[in-house]
Amino acid sequence: MSDAITFVDDPERVMAALSPLRRRLLRELREPASATQLAAALDLPRQRVNYHLRAMEAAELVELVEERRRRGFVERLFRAKPGAFVVDPAVLGHEPASDEGAARLQDRFAAGHLVGVAAATVRDVARMQARAEEQGKRLLTFTIEADLRFASAADVHRFAEDLAAAVHRAAEAYDSPGGRPYRLVVGGHPSPSTATEQEPNDD
Repeated sequence: MSDAITFVDDPERVMAALSPLRRRLLRELREPASATQLAAALDLPRQRVNYHLRAMEAAELVELVEERRRRGFVERLFRAKPGAFVVDPAVLGHEPASDEGAARLQDRFAAGHLVGVAAATVRDVARMQARAEEQGKRLLTFTIEADLRFASAADVHRFAEDLAAAVHRAAEAYDSPGGRPYRLVVGGHPSPSTATEQEPNDD
């Protein structure tokens, strides 16, 4: 499967993909299909499917892959744009977090700050990945993930401080003047799979 990214930063394009029917069409269009084939698969009138296909084509969510003549008319085959659709978080109302040092330190343990930083990361990486794809290049990134359990909220704070110190030491060791700049983002949040378990709090 392609790892290409289609970056969506236009509210109209987002709205074009949000309806349940259009999401179903996008799932069906992982493989090329015509309006007639889609209508049969979803038990819908072909005219209705055609309407939604035209809207999604205008929003660049699907692409025409083939035109062929059948019984006196031209059958058009579409497929969803390959890869993942990534929506600019700003379109959904998530603004990037402030870059002011004092504010970042103050917000380190705020969920809103994590959402803002994550939103900015999604936006920036998706845009760069889309540009790299256009140029036939590979965007060099890395991801580090870990699962752990904290006994208390105090342990969360101590771990964050220890991790910040370790990252600072590593950054000092590898930072090279004139080198290619990178941004490292580290965040932590309760695991969704353990949402029903007791979580550390500030009580």
